[in-house]
Amino acid sequence: MNIRKRSEIPVEDTWATEDLFATDEAWEQELATLEEDKKVIVSYAGRLAESGQVLFDFLSYCEKVGQKMSLLGNYCSRKADEDTRVAKYQAMSGKFRSVAVGLSASRSFQTPEILAISDEKLESFFAQFPKLERYRRSLTELRRGRDHYLSQAEEKLLASAREMAGAPSAVFGAFSNADMKFPDAIDSKGNTYPVSQGTFVSLEESPDRVLRKSAYESLYGQYQSFKNTAAALLNAENKQRKFYAEARKFSDARAAALFGNNVPVEVYDNLIEAVHNNFDKMHRYVRLRKKLLGVDELHFYDVYTPLLADVDKKIPFAEAKQTVYDALAPLGEDYRAILKQGFENRWIDVYQNEGKRSGAYSAGAVVHPYVLLNYSGTLDSQFTLAHEMGHALHSYYSNKTQNPVDAGYVIFVAEVASTCNEALLMEYLLGKTTDKKERAYLINHFLDQFKGTLYRQTMFAEYELNIGKMVAEGKTLTADALCAEYKRLNEMYYGPDMVVDDYIAMEWARIPHFYYDYYVFQYATGYSAAIALSRKILSEGESAVKDYLGFLSGGCSKSPIDLLKGAGVDMTGPEPVNQALELFGQLLDEMEALMED
Repeated sequence: MNIRKRSEIPVEDTWATEDLFATDEAWEQELATLEEDKKVIVSYAGRLAESGQVLFDFLSYCEKVGQKMSLLGNYCSRKADEDTRVAKYQAMSGKFRSVAVGLSASRSFQTPEILAISDEKLESFFAQFPKLERYRRSLTELRRGRDHYLSQAEEKLLASAREMAGAPSAVFGAFSNADMKFPDAIDSKGNTYPVSQGTFVSLEESPDRVLRKSAYESLYGQYQSFKNTAAALLNAENKQRKFYAEARKFSDARAAALFGNNVPVEVYDNLIEAVHNNFDKMHRYVRLRKKLLGVDELHFYDVYTPLLADVDKKIPFAEAKQTVYDALAPLGEDYRAILKQGFENRWIDVYQNEGKRSGAYSAGAVVHPYVLLNYSGTLDSQFTLAHEMGHALHSYYSNKTQNPVDAGYVIFVAEVASTCNEALLMEYLLGKTTDKKERAYLINHFLDQFKGTLYRQTMFAEYELNIGKMVAEGKTLTADALCAEYKRLNEMYYGPDMVVDDYIAMEWARIPHFYYDYYVFQYATGYSAAIALSRKILSEGESAVKDYLGFLSGGCSKSPIDLLKGAGVDMTGPEPVNQALELFGQLLDEMEALMED
Protein backbone atom coordinates (compact mmCIF):
# COMPACT_ATOMS: atom_id res chain seq x y z
CA MET A 1 0.00 0.00 0.00
CA ASN A 2 3.03 2.31 0.01
CA ILE A 3 2.76 4.86 -2.78
CA ARG A 4 6.07 5.43 -4.56
CA LYS A 5 7.46 8.65 -5.97
CA ARG A 6 7.48 8.92 -9.75
CA SER A 7 11.28 8.73 -9.74
CA GLU A 8 11.09 5.33 -8.01
CA ILE A 9 9.06 3.69 -10.80
CA PRO A 10 11.22 1.59 -13.20
CA VAL A 11 11.40 3.06 -16.71
CA GLU A 12 10.06 -0.13 -18.27
CA ASP A 13 6.85 0.33 -16.26
CA THR A 14 6.27 3.85 -17.61
CA TRP A 15 4.94 4.95 -20.96
CA ALA A 16 7.29 6.19 -23.68
CA THR A 17 6.40 9.87 -24.00
CA GLU A 18 9.68 10.32 -25.91
CA ASP A 19 7.93 8.64 -28.85
CA LEU A 20 5.90 11.87 -29.07
CA PHE A 21 8.67 14.40 -28.35
CA ALA A 22 12.22 13.69 -27.28
CA THR A 23 12.29 16.61 -24.84
CA ASP A 24 10.11 19.32 -23.36
CA GLU A 25 12.11 21.82 -25.42
CA ALA A 26 11.21 20.01 -28.65
CA TRP A 27 7.57 20.24 -27.61
CA GLU A 28 7.89 23.98 -27.00
CA GLN A 29 9.49 24.49 -30.40
CA GLU A 30 6.71 22.61 -32.16
CA LEU A 31 4.05 24.47 -30.22
CA ALA A 32 5.54 27.78 -31.38
CA THR A 33 4.99 26.81 -35.04
CA LEU A 34 1.23 26.91 -34.49
CA GLU A 35 1.31 30.70 -34.64
CA GLU A 36 2.33 30.49 -38.30
CA ASP A 37 -0.29 27.79 -38.86
CA LYS A 38 -2.91 30.12 -37.48
CA LYS A 39 -1.93 32.80 -40.01
CA VAL A 40 -2.17 30.34 -42.88
CA ILE A 41 -5.61 29.18 -41.73
CA VAL A 42 -6.89 32.75 -41.41
CA SER A 43 -5.68 33.48 -44.96
CA TYR A 44 -8.44 31.18 -46.26
CA ALA A 45 -11.23 33.21 -44.65
CA GLY A 46 -13.82 34.21 -47.24
CA ARG A 47 -12.37 31.87 -49.87
CA LEU A 48 -13.76 28.39 -49.17
CA ALA A 49 -16.53 28.69 -51.76
CA GLU A 50 -14.11 29.68 -54.54
CA SER A 51 -13.37 26.21 -55.88
CA GLY A 52 -12.94 22.56 -55.02
CA GLN A 53 -9.17 22.96 -54.97
CA VAL A 54 -9.23 25.87 -52.51
CA LEU A 55 -11.55 23.92 -50.22
CA PHE A 56 -9.31 20.86 -50.50
CA ASP A 57 -6.16 22.88 -49.79
CA PHE A 58 -7.75 24.36 -46.69
CA LEU A 59 -9.02 21.03 -45.35
CA SER A 60 -5.72 19.33 -46.13
CA TYR A 61 -3.81 22.01 -44.23
CA CYS A 62 -6.16 21.75 -41.27
CA GLU A 63 -5.70 17.97 -41.28
CA LYS A 64 -1.92 18.37 -41.00
CA VAL A 65 -2.33 20.90 -38.20
CA GLY A 66 -4.71 18.49 -36.48
CA GLN A 67 -2.05 15.77 -36.57
CA LYS A 68 0.43 18.19 -35.03
CA MET A 69 -2.10 19.18 -32.37
CA SER A 70 -2.68 15.52 -31.51
CA LEU A 71 1.02 14.99 -30.83
CA LEU A 72 1.31 18.19 -28.81
CA GLY A 73 -1.82 17.56 -26.78
CA ASN A 74 -0.92 13.96 -26.05
CA TYR A 75 2.55 14.87 -24.83
CA CYS A 76 1.57 17.58 -22.36
CA SER A 77 -1.48 15.64 -21.14
CA ARG A 78 0.47 12.43 -20.58
CA LYS A 79 3.24 14.31 -18.75
CA ALA A 80 0.71 16.21 -16.64
CA ASP A 81 -1.05 12.99 -15.62
CA GLU A 82 2.20 11.36 -14.46
CA ASP A 83 2.18 13.65 -11.43
CA THR A 84 -0.62 16.20 -11.22
CA ARG A 85 1.36 18.22 -8.66
CA VAL A 86 4.14 19.17 -11.09
CA ALA A 87 3.45 22.80 -11.96
CA LYS A 88 5.57 22.74 -15.12
CA TYR A 89 3.38 20.19 -16.90
CA GLN A 90 0.15 21.68 -15.62
CA ALA A 91 1.36 24.97 -17.10
CA MET A 92 2.24 23.28 -20.40
CA SER A 93 -1.23 21.75 -20.56
CA GLY A 94 -2.79 25.12 -19.83
CA LYS A 95 -0.64 26.76 -22.50
CA PHE A 96 -1.62 24.12 -25.02
CA ARG A 97 -5.31 24.59 -24.23
CA SER A 98 -4.97 28.33 -24.77
CA VAL A 99 -3.27 27.81 -28.12
CA ALA A 100 -5.89 25.23 -29.10
CA VAL A 101 -8.68 27.68 -28.31
CA GLY A 102 -6.91 30.31 -30.40
CA LEU A 103 -6.62 27.94 -33.34
CA SER A 104 -10.25 26.95 -32.99
CA ALA A 105 -11.21 30.63 -33.01
CA SER A 106 -9.07 31.22 -36.11
CA ARG A 107 -11.14 28.57 -37.92
CA SER A 108 -14.46 30.01 -36.85
CA PHE A 109 -15.19 31.03 -40.44
CA GLN A 110 -14.95 27.43 -41.64
CA THR A 111 -18.36 26.11 -40.65
CA PRO A 112 -20.47 29.13 -41.75
CA GLU A 113 -18.69 29.28 -45.11
CA ILE A 114 -19.03 25.57 -45.82
CA LEU A 115 -22.68 25.58 -44.78
CA ALA A 116 -23.32 28.49 -47.13
CA ILE A 117 -22.20 26.44 -50.15
CA SER A 118 -25.23 25.01 -51.92
CA ASP A 119 -25.57 21.27 -52.38
CA GLU A 120 -25.31 21.68 -56.15
CA LYS A 121 -22.14 23.77 -55.94
CA LEU A 122 -20.49 21.38 -53.51
CA GLU A 123 -21.23 18.44 -55.82
CA SER A 124 -19.62 20.38 -58.67
CA PHE A 125 -16.52 20.81 -56.47
CA PHE A 126 -16.29 17.04 -56.05
CA ALA A 127 -16.66 16.53 -59.79
CA GLN A 128 -14.07 19.20 -60.70
CA PHE A 129 -11.51 18.22 -58.05
CA PRO A 130 -11.76 14.48 -57.25
CA LYS A 131 -9.17 14.69 -54.43
CA LEU A 132 -11.84 16.46 -52.39
CA GLU A 133 -13.61 13.07 -52.03
CA ARG A 134 -11.25 12.44 -49.12
CA TYR A 135 -13.37 14.86 -47.11
CA ARG A 136 -16.86 13.94 -48.36
CA ARG A 137 -17.87 12.14 -45.15
CA SER A 138 -16.62 14.89 -42.85
CA LEU A 139 -18.27 17.58 -44.99
CA THR A 140 -21.55 15.66 -45.01
CA GLU A 141 -21.35 15.23 -41.25
CA LEU A 142 -20.66 18.95 -40.78
CA ARG A 143 -23.59 19.94 -42.95
CA ARG A 144 -25.87 17.57 -40.99
CA GLY A 145 -25.80 20.18 -38.24
CA ARG A 146 -26.46 23.23 -40.35
CA ASP A 147 -29.52 24.16 -38.26
CA HIS A 148 -27.33 24.41 -35.16
CA TYR A 149 -24.52 26.62 -36.44
CA LEU A 150 -24.49 30.38 -36.11
CA SER A 151 -23.02 33.33 -37.94
CA GLN A 152 -19.27 33.65 -38.33
CA ALA A 153 -19.03 36.29 -35.60
CA GLU A 154 -21.16 34.23 -33.22
CA GLU A 155 -19.15 31.08 -33.94
CA LYS A 156 -15.93 32.96 -33.21
CA LEU A 157 -17.32 34.20 -29.91
CA LEU A 158 -18.43 30.71 -28.85
CA ALA A 159 -15.06 29.25 -29.82
CA SER A 160 -13.21 31.91 -27.82
CA ALA A 161 -15.31 31.10 -24.75
CA ARG A 162 -14.49 27.38 -24.83
CA GLU A 163 -11.46 27.68 -22.57
CA MET A 164 -13.52 29.50 -19.97
CA ALA A 165 -16.32 26.94 -20.33
CA GLY A 166 -13.83 24.19 -19.53
CA ALA A 167 -12.96 25.74 -16.17
CA PRO A 168 -15.36 23.63 -14.04
CA SER A 169 -13.85 20.40 -15.36
CA ALA A 170 -10.27 21.67 -15.00
CA VAL A 171 -10.87 22.90 -11.45
CA PHE A 172 -12.59 19.65 -10.51
CA GLY A 173 -9.57 17.69 -11.75
CA ALA A 174 -7.14 19.75 -9.68
CA PHE A 175 -9.44 19.71 -6.65
CA SER A 176 -10.17 15.98 -6.68
CA ASN A 177 -6.86 14.54 -7.89
CA ALA A 178 -4.21 16.93 -6.58
CA ASP A 179 -5.57 18.90 -3.63
CA MET A 180 -7.88 16.47 -1.85
CA LYS A 181 -6.14 14.67 1.03
CA PHE A 182 -7.79 11.92 3.03
CA PRO A 183 -7.19 10.61 6.56
CA ASP A 184 -5.51 7.22 6.77
CA ALA A 185 -7.78 4.19 7.01
CA ILE A 186 -7.38 1.91 10.03
CA ASP A 187 -7.88 -1.85 9.97
CA SER A 188 -9.17 -4.16 12.71
CA LYS A 189 -5.64 -4.54 14.13
CA GLY A 190 -4.92 -0.82 14.29
CA ASN A 191 -2.71 -0.69 11.18
CA THR A 192 -2.97 2.41 9.03
CA TYR A 193 -3.30 2.62 5.24
CA PRO A 194 -3.04 5.68 2.98
CA VAL A 195 -6.31 6.61 1.30
CA SER A 196 -6.27 8.14 -2.19
CA GLN A 197 -8.33 7.97 -5.35
CA GLY A 198 -5.96 5.24 -6.51
CA THR A 199 -6.02 3.09 -3.35
CA PHE A 200 -9.69 3.44 -2.47
CA VAL A 201 -11.09 0.55 -4.50
CA SER A 202 -8.32 -1.79 -3.33
CA LEU A 203 -9.14 -0.89 0.27
CA GLU A 204 -12.84 -1.50 -0.41
CA GLU A 205 -11.97 -4.95 -1.73
CA SER A 206 -10.31 -5.92 1.55
CA PRO A 207 -11.84 -8.79 3.56
CA ASP A 208 -11.36 -6.64 6.69
CA ARG A 209 -14.71 -4.90 7.15
CA VAL A 210 -13.28 -2.45 9.70
CA LEU A 211 -10.73 -1.30 7.11
CA ARG A 212 -13.38 -1.02 4.38
CA LYS A 213 -15.63 1.11 6.58
CA SER A 214 -12.72 3.28 7.70
CA ALA A 215 -11.61 3.94 4.10
CA TYR A 216 -15.21 4.60 3.03
CA GLU A 217 -15.78 7.15 5.78
CA SER A 218 -12.37 8.72 5.18
CA LEU A 219 -13.04 9.36 1.49
CA TYR A 220 -16.66 10.43 1.61
CA GLY A 221 -16.29 12.26 4.90
CA GLN A 222 -13.64 14.45 3.30
CA TYR A 223 -15.86 15.14 0.30
CA GLN A 224 -18.67 16.06 2.69
CA SER A 225 -16.46 18.76 4.19
CA PHE A 226 -16.12 20.30 0.71
CA LYS A 227 -19.66 19.60 -0.49
CA ASN A 228 -20.52 23.21 -1.33
CA THR A 229 -17.38 23.64 -3.43
CA ALA A 230 -18.10 20.37 -5.25
CA ALA A 231 -21.72 21.43 -5.84
CA ALA A 232 -20.67 24.82 -7.21
CA LEU A 233 -18.35 23.11 -9.70
CA LEU A 234 -21.01 20.66 -10.92
CA ASN A 235 -23.57 23.46 -11.11
CA ALA A 236 -21.17 25.54 -13.23
CA GLU A 237 -20.54 22.57 -15.53
CA ASN A 238 -24.26 22.11 -16.15
CA LYS A 239 -24.85 25.84 -16.57
CA GLN A 240 -22.27 26.06 -19.36
CA ARG A 241 -23.84 23.03 -21.07
CA LYS A 242 -27.23 24.73 -20.93
CA PHE A 243 -25.75 27.91 -22.39
CA TYR A 244 -24.16 26.14 -25.36
CA ALA A 245 -27.24 24.02 -26.04
CA GLU A 246 -29.48 27.08 -26.12
CA ALA A 247 -27.00 29.05 -28.21
CA ARG A 248 -27.00 26.29 -30.81
CA LYS A 249 -30.79 25.87 -30.78
CA PHE A 250 -30.99 22.39 -29.27
CA SER A 251 -33.92 21.37 -27.12
CA ASP A 252 -31.59 20.61 -24.20
CA ALA A 253 -27.99 19.81 -23.29
CA ARG A 254 -28.46 16.06 -23.67
CA ALA A 255 -29.78 16.43 -27.21
CA ALA A 256 -26.79 18.63 -28.03
CA ALA A 257 -24.32 16.08 -26.65
CA LEU A 258 -25.85 13.09 -28.45
CA PHE A 259 -26.24 14.98 -31.72
CA GLY A 260 -22.49 15.33 -31.98
CA ASN A 261 -22.11 11.54 -32.06
CA ASN A 262 -25.16 11.02 -34.28
CA VAL A 263 -26.91 8.92 -31.63
CA PRO A 264 -30.71 9.23 -31.23
CA VAL A 265 -31.82 10.29 -27.73
CA GLU A 266 -34.16 7.28 -27.80
CA VAL A 267 -31.10 5.05 -27.28
CA TYR A 268 -30.49 6.82 -23.95
CA ASP A 269 -34.13 6.53 -22.92
CA ASN A 270 -34.38 2.88 -24.03
CA LEU A 271 -31.40 2.04 -21.83
CA ILE A 272 -32.91 3.58 -18.71
CA GLU A 273 -36.28 1.96 -19.38
CA ALA A 274 -34.73 -1.50 -19.97
CA VAL A 275 -32.71 -1.27 -16.74
CA HIS A 276 -35.77 -0.11 -14.78
CA ASN A 277 -37.63 -3.14 -16.12
CA ASN A 278 -34.85 -5.37 -14.77
CA PHE A 279 -34.50 -3.91 -11.28
CA ASP A 280 -35.64 -7.24 -9.85
CA LYS A 281 -32.34 -8.85 -10.85
CA MET A 282 -30.27 -6.09 -9.28
CA HIS A 283 -32.25 -6.29 -6.04
CA ARG A 284 -31.81 -10.05 -6.10
CA TYR A 285 -28.05 -9.60 -6.51
CA VAL A 286 -27.98 -7.28 -3.48
CA ARG A 287 -29.89 -9.83 -1.39
CA LEU A 288 -27.47 -12.57 -2.47
CA ARG A 289 -24.44 -10.44 -1.55
CA LYS A 290 -25.94 -9.66 1.85
CA LYS A 291 -26.63 -13.35 2.47
CA LEU A 292 -23.19 -14.56 1.36
CA LEU A 293 -21.34 -11.95 3.38
CA GLY A 294 -23.38 -12.91 6.41
CA VAL A 295 -24.06 -9.34 7.53
CA ASP A 296 -27.11 -7.97 9.27
CA GLU A 297 -26.93 -4.82 7.17
CA LEU A 298 -25.33 -4.43 3.73
CA HIS A 299 -23.50 -1.12 3.35
CA PHE A 300 -21.83 0.42 0.33
CA TYR A 301 -18.45 -0.42 1.82
CA ASP A 302 -19.49 -4.06 1.35
CA VAL A 303 -20.12 -3.94 -2.40
CA TYR A 304 -16.54 -4.35 -3.70
CA THR A 305 -15.12 -7.05 -1.45
CA PRO A 306 -15.02 -10.50 -3.07
CA LEU A 307 -17.58 -12.92 -1.72
CA LEU A 308 -14.93 -15.64 -1.61
CA ALA A 309 -11.93 -13.88 -0.16
CA ASP A 310 -9.91 -17.07 0.31
CA VAL A 311 -9.79 -17.51 -3.50
CA ASP A 312 -8.49 -13.97 -4.01
CA LYS A 313 -4.83 -13.64 -4.93
CA LYS A 314 -2.37 -11.02 -6.05
CA ILE A 315 -1.66 -11.18 -9.78
CA PRO A 316 1.77 -9.89 -10.86
CA PHE A 317 1.60 -7.61 -13.89
CA ALA A 318 3.61 -10.04 -16.06
CA GLU A 319 1.07 -12.77 -15.30
CA ALA A 320 -1.83 -10.44 -16.04
CA LYS A 321 -0.36 -9.61 -19.45
CA GLN A 322 0.09 -13.27 -20.34
CA THR A 323 -3.44 -14.16 -19.23
CA VAL A 324 -4.96 -11.34 -21.26
CA TYR A 325 -2.88 -12.38 -24.27
CA ASP A 326 -4.08 -15.98 -23.96
CA ALA A 327 -7.70 -14.97 -23.39
CA LEU A 328 -7.86 -12.92 -26.60
CA ALA A 329 -6.84 -15.83 -28.84
CA PRO A 330 -10.38 -15.94 -30.37
CA LEU A 331 -9.63 -12.54 -31.97
CA GLY A 332 -6.84 -14.02 -34.08
CA GLU A 333 -3.08 -13.78 -34.33
CA ASP A 334 -3.00 -10.39 -36.08
CA TYR A 335 -4.86 -8.85 -33.17
CA ARG A 336 -2.60 -10.51 -30.61
CA ALA A 337 0.57 -9.43 -32.44
CA ILE A 338 -0.47 -5.81 -32.01
CA LEU A 339 -1.38 -6.47 -28.37
CA LYS A 340 2.08 -7.92 -27.76
CA GLN A 341 3.65 -4.90 -29.43
CA GLY A 342 1.87 -2.69 -26.92
CA PHE A 343 3.01 -4.83 -24.00
CA GLU A 344 6.65 -4.80 -25.10
CA ASN A 345 7.06 -1.21 -26.33
CA ARG A 346 5.97 0.85 -23.32
CA TRP A 347 2.49 1.83 -24.38
CA ILE A 348 1.45 1.42 -20.72
CA ASP A 349 2.11 3.48 -17.58
CA VAL A 350 1.58 0.67 -15.10
CA TYR A 351 1.72 1.56 -11.40
CA GLN A 352 0.42 4.27 -9.11
CA ASN A 353 2.81 6.95 -7.90
CA GLU A 354 2.38 10.04 -5.75
CA GLY A 355 0.26 12.62 -7.54
CA LYS A 356 -0.56 10.38 -10.53
CA ARG A 357 -3.96 10.79 -12.10
CA SER A 358 -6.42 8.28 -10.69
CA GLY A 359 -8.26 5.63 -12.64
CA ALA A 360 -7.32 4.30 -16.05
CA TYR A 361 -7.66 5.36 -19.68
CA SER A 362 -6.33 4.88 -23.20
CA ALA A 363 -5.34 7.79 -25.43
CA GLY A 364 -5.09 7.01 -29.15
CA ALA A 365 -2.08 9.04 -30.24
CA VAL A 366 -0.85 8.96 -33.83
CA VAL A 367 2.47 7.28 -32.97
CA HIS A 368 0.74 4.59 -30.90
CA PRO A 369 -1.85 4.44 -28.11
CA TYR A 370 -0.97 5.37 -24.53
CA VAL A 371 -2.58 3.51 -21.62
CA LEU A 372 -2.67 4.80 -18.05
CA LEU A 373 -3.18 2.25 -15.30
CA ASN A 374 -2.90 2.25 -11.52
CA TYR A 375 -2.26 -1.50 -11.43
CA SER A 376 -2.66 -3.03 -7.97
CA GLY A 377 -2.45 -6.79 -8.63
CA THR A 378 -6.14 -7.56 -8.12
CA LEU A 379 -8.43 -9.45 -10.48
CA ASP A 380 -10.12 -6.14 -11.17
CA SER A 381 -6.75 -4.66 -12.21
CA GLN A 382 -6.27 -7.53 -14.64
CA PHE A 383 -9.66 -6.82 -16.18
CA THR A 384 -8.78 -3.12 -16.38
CA LEU A 385 -5.68 -4.05 -18.39
CA ALA A 386 -7.84 -6.05 -20.83
CA HIS A 387 -10.33 -3.17 -20.96
CA GLU A 388 -7.83 -0.41 -21.72
CA MET A 389 -5.95 -2.50 -24.28
CA GLY A 390 -9.28 -2.98 -26.03
CA HIS A 391 -9.48 0.80 -26.36
CA ALA A 392 -5.85 0.92 -27.47
CA LEU A 393 -6.25 -1.62 -30.26
CA HIS A 394 -9.48 0.03 -31.40
CA SER A 395 -7.49 3.25 -31.82
CA TYR A 396 -4.61 1.40 -33.47
CA TYR A 397 -6.82 -0.31 -36.07
CA SER A 398 -8.76 2.88 -36.86
CA ASN A 399 -5.61 5.00 -37.15
CA LYS A 400 -3.94 2.45 -39.43
CA THR A 401 -7.00 1.88 -41.65
CA GLN A 402 -8.67 5.27 -41.98
CA ASN A 403 -7.29 8.59 -43.09
CA PRO A 404 -6.86 10.95 -40.10
CA VAL A 405 -10.09 12.83 -40.70
CA ASP A 406 -12.10 9.58 -40.47
CA ALA A 407 -10.02 7.75 -37.84
CA GLY A 408 -11.43 9.14 -34.60
CA TYR A 409 -14.27 6.88 -33.51
CA VAL A 410 -17.05 8.53 -31.52
CA ILE A 411 -17.67 7.97 -27.84
CA PHE A 412 -20.78 5.85 -28.39
CA VAL A 413 -18.72 2.95 -29.74
CA ALA A 414 -15.65 3.65 -27.59
CA GLU A 415 -16.59 1.24 -24.81
CA VAL A 416 -17.49 -1.68 -27.06
CA ALA A 417 -13.99 -2.95 -27.87
CA SER A 418 -12.80 -2.53 -24.29
CA THR A 419 -15.72 -4.42 -22.79
CA CYS A 420 -15.60 -7.14 -25.44
CA ASN A 421 -12.05 -7.84 -24.26
CA GLU A 422 -13.30 -8.11 -20.68
CA ALA A 423 -16.08 -10.51 -21.68
CA LEU A 424 -13.62 -12.73 -23.58
CA LEU A 425 -11.27 -12.69 -20.59
CA MET A 426 -14.08 -13.78 -18.29
CA GLU A 427 -15.13 -16.60 -20.63
CA TYR A 428 -11.50 -17.74 -20.79
CA LEU A 429 -11.07 -17.78 -17.02
CA LEU A 430 -14.38 -19.58 -16.48
CA GLY A 431 -13.40 -22.14 -19.10
CA LYS A 432 -10.12 -22.90 -17.31
CA THR A 433 -11.54 -23.83 -13.93
CA THR A 434 -13.71 -26.64 -12.62
CA ASP A 435 -13.21 -25.72 -8.97
CA LYS A 436 -16.56 -24.62 -7.57
CA LYS A 437 -15.11 -21.95 -5.29
CA GLU A 438 -12.97 -20.45 -8.01
CA ARG A 439 -15.85 -20.56 -10.46
CA ALA A 440 -18.11 -18.86 -7.94
CA TYR A 441 -15.40 -16.23 -7.38
CA LEU A 442 -15.18 -15.50 -11.10
CA ILE A 443 -18.94 -15.44 -11.55
CA ASN A 444 -19.10 -13.00 -8.66
CA HIS A 445 -16.65 -10.78 -10.54
CA PHE A 446 -18.78 -11.07 -13.71
CA LEU A 447 -21.87 -10.17 -11.68
CA ASP A 448 -20.00 -7.18 -10.27
CA GLN A 449 -19.19 -6.06 -13.83
CA PHE A 450 -22.88 -6.11 -14.71
CA LYS A 451 -23.67 -4.29 -11.46
CA GLY A 452 -20.95 -1.70 -11.98
CA THR A 453 -21.36 -1.16 -15.72
CA LEU A 454 -24.92 -1.82 -16.74
CA TYR A 455 -26.73 -0.82 -13.56
CA ARG A 456 -24.40 1.70 -11.91
CA GLN A 457 -23.47 3.56 -15.10
CA THR A 458 -27.13 3.72 -16.08
CA MET A 459 -27.85 5.19 -12.65
CA PHE A 460 -25.12 7.76 -13.32
CA ALA A 461 -26.72 8.48 -16.70
CA GLU A 462 -30.13 8.94 -15.10
CA TYR A 463 -28.61 11.20 -12.45
CA GLU A 464 -26.88 13.31 -15.09
CA LEU A 465 -30.14 13.54 -17.04
CA ASN A 466 -32.14 14.57 -13.97
CA ILE A 467 -29.74 17.25 -12.73
CA GLY A 468 -29.54 18.58 -16.29
CA LYS A 469 -33.32 18.91 -16.25
CA MET A 470 -33.10 20.81 -12.94
CA VAL A 471 -30.71 23.33 -14.50
CA ALA A 472 -32.88 23.60 -17.64
CA GLU A 473 -35.76 24.54 -15.33
CA GLY A 474 -33.67 27.36 -13.87
CA LYS A 475 -32.77 25.62 -10.60
CA THR A 476 -29.40 25.82 -8.87
CA LEU A 477 -27.64 22.56 -8.09
CA THR A 478 -27.03 22.98 -4.38
CA ALA A 479 -25.23 20.33 -2.34
CA ASP A 480 -28.48 19.37 -0.63
CA ALA A 481 -30.33 18.97 -3.94
CA LEU A 482 -27.51 16.92 -5.47
CA CYS A 483 -27.28 14.65 -2.43
CA ALA A 484 -31.03 14.15 -2.22
CA GLU A 485 -31.34 13.09 -5.86
CA TYR A 486 -28.29 10.83 -5.67
CA LYS A 487 -29.62 9.14 -2.54
CA ARG A 488 -33.05 8.64 -4.13
CA LEU A 489 -31.59 6.91 -7.19
CA ASN A 490 -29.36 4.66 -5.09
CA GLU A 491 -32.39 3.54 -3.09
CA MET A 492 -34.27 2.79 -6.31
CA TYR A 493 -31.43 0.94 -8.06
CA TYR A 494 -30.08 -1.09 -5.13
CA GLY A 495 -33.39 -1.88 -3.43
CA PRO A 496 -34.48 -2.38 0.18
CA ASP A 497 -31.60 -4.66 1.24
CA MET A 498 -28.94 -1.95 0.83
CA VAL A 499 -28.33 0.71 3.48
CA VAL A 500 -28.20 4.04 1.62
CA ASP A 501 -26.48 6.48 3.97
CA ASP A 502 -25.39 10.11 3.85
CA TYR A 503 -21.84 9.13 2.87
CA ILE A 504 -22.87 7.48 -0.41
CA ALA A 505 -25.14 10.45 -1.07
CA MET A 506 -21.87 12.39 -1.57
CA GLU A 507 -20.49 10.03 -4.22
CA TRP A 508 -21.49 12.38 -7.05
CA ALA A 509 -18.76 14.75 -5.84
CA ARG A 510 -15.94 12.39 -6.87
CA ILE A 511 -17.24 11.10 -10.23
CA PRO A 512 -15.17 12.71 -13.03
CA HIS A 513 -17.55 11.45 -15.71
CA PHE A 514 -20.18 13.97 -14.62
CA TYR A 515 -17.92 16.49 -16.37
CA TYR A 516 -17.84 14.48 -19.62
CA ASP A 517 -21.12 15.78 -21.10
CA TYR A 518 -23.51 12.81 -21.09
CA TYR A 519 -20.77 10.24 -21.59
CA VAL A 520 -21.62 7.59 -18.99
CA PHE A 521 -24.68 6.03 -20.63
CA GLN A 522 -22.35 4.73 -23.32
CA TYR A 523 -20.59 2.46 -20.83
CA ALA A 524 -23.88 0.61 -20.40
CA THR A 525 -24.85 0.56 -24.09
CA GLY A 526 -21.28 -0.40 -24.98
CA TYR A 527 -21.32 -3.21 -22.43
CA SER A 528 -24.54 -4.58 -23.88
CA ALA A 529 -23.15 -4.47 -27.42
CA ALA A 530 -19.89 -6.06 -26.25
CA ILE A 531 -21.65 -8.97 -24.56
CA ALA A 532 -23.50 -9.65 -27.82
CA LEU A 533 -20.30 -9.38 -29.90
CA SER A 534 -18.23 -11.60 -27.60
CA ARG A 535 -20.82 -14.35 -27.91
CA LYS A 536 -20.90 -14.03 -31.69
CA ILE A 537 -17.09 -14.27 -31.80
CA LEU A 538 -17.03 -17.37 -29.61
CA SER A 539 -19.92 -19.11 -31.39
CA GLU A 540 -19.32 -18.11 -35.03
CA GLY A 541 -15.54 -17.84 -35.13
CA GLU A 542 -13.71 -16.43 -38.16
CA SER A 543 -16.66 -14.75 -39.87
CA ALA A 544 -17.64 -12.90 -36.69
CA VAL A 545 -14.01 -11.93 -36.06
CA LYS A 546 -13.77 -10.50 -39.57
CA ASP A 547 -16.88 -8.37 -38.98
CA TYR A 548 -15.57 -7.32 -35.58
CA LEU A 549 -12.17 -6.25 -36.91
CA GLY A 550 -14.01 -4.34 -39.62
CA PHE A 551 -15.84 -2.51 -36.83
CA LEU A 552 -12.54 -1.76 -35.04
CA SER A 553 -11.10 -0.42 -38.29
CA GLY A 554 -14.10 1.76 -39.06
CA GLY A 555 -13.14 4.90 -37.14
CA CYS A 556 -15.98 7.33 -37.83
CA SER A 557 -16.33 6.35 -41.49
CA LYS A 558 -20.00 5.51 -40.78
CA SER A 559 -22.47 6.46 -38.06
CA PRO A 560 -21.90 4.54 -34.79
CA ILE A 561 -25.25 2.81 -35.14
CA ASP A 562 -24.33 1.60 -38.64
CA LEU A 563 -20.84 0.51 -37.56
CA LEU A 564 -22.36 -1.72 -34.88
CA LYS A 565 -24.99 -3.03 -37.28
CA GLY A 566 -22.12 -4.05 -39.57
CA ALA A 567 -20.73 -6.13 -36.72
CA GLY A 568 -24.15 -7.69 -36.10
CA VAL A 569 -25.62 -5.63 -33.22
CA ASP A 570 -28.56 -3.20 -33.50
CA MET A 571 -28.59 -0.65 -30.66
CA THR A 572 -31.66 1.27 -31.84
CA GLY A 573 -33.88 -0.96 -29.69
CA PRO A 574 -33.68 -2.31 -26.12
CA GLU A 575 -32.97 -5.92 -27.18
CA PRO A 576 -29.15 -5.94 -26.61
CA VAL A 577 -29.66 -4.49 -23.10
CA ASN A 578 -32.39 -7.02 -22.32
CA GLN A 579 -30.21 -9.88 -23.61
CA ALA A 580 -27.28 -8.79 -21.46
CA LEU A 581 -29.48 -8.57 -18.37
CA GLU A 582 -30.94 -11.98 -19.17
CA LEU A 583 -27.37 -13.30 -18.95
CA PHE A 584 -27.01 -11.47 -15.63
CA GLY A 585 -30.03 -13.41 -14.36
CA GLN A 586 -28.55 -16.71 -15.56
CA LEU A 587 -25.28 -15.97 -13.76
CA LEU A 588 -27.25 -15.25 -10.60
CA ASP A 589 -28.92 -18.65 -10.94
CA GLU A 590 -25.54 -20.38 -11.23
CA MET A 591 -24.05 -18.41 -8.37
CA GLU A 592 -26.91 -19.33 -6.06
CA ALA A 593 -26.60 -22.99 -7.04
CA LEU A 594 -22.83 -23.05 -6.49
CA MET A 595 -23.12 -21.46 -3.07
CA GLU A 596 -25.79 -23.93 -1.95
CA ASP A 597 -23.57 -26.95 -2.71
